[in-house]
Amino acid sequence: MLQEFRAFIDRGNVIDLAVAVIIGGAFGAIITSLVDDILMPIIGVLMGGVAFSGLSIQVGKAVITYGNFIQAIVIFLIIAFALFLLVRGYNRMQAKEPETPPAPSAEETLLAEIRDLLKSQSA
Repeated sequence: MLQEFRAFIDRGNVIDLAVAVIIGGAFGAIITSLVDDILMPIIGVLMGGVAFSGLSIQVGKAVITYGNFIQAIVIFLIIAFALFLLVRGYNRMQAKEPETPPAPSAEETLLAEIRDLLKSQSA
């Protein structure tokens, strides 16, 4: 089992995935700070001094903090847009590389010569 686990870890995709998860977590923390500390206060001021983190309603003994939910939606939208731009850029890079057709094999070249000879003889 240990050898199977080592073979699993030695695959490049697992390491790449681990790096992506770590970077994604750090990126998420940066976006969360951007939204919580910069964007939401500006939006709150523009909306007349509303502090979104304080928006809540009480239902019985439960407190529903819908302001935090609004902030989570804004965070999601920013991360989704950043990923969209990343994938869009990657797709454009892939599209710019023209695909050259493979060179014909020796057999294909020989068959083409035979075809051309037969055409010239029949003409």
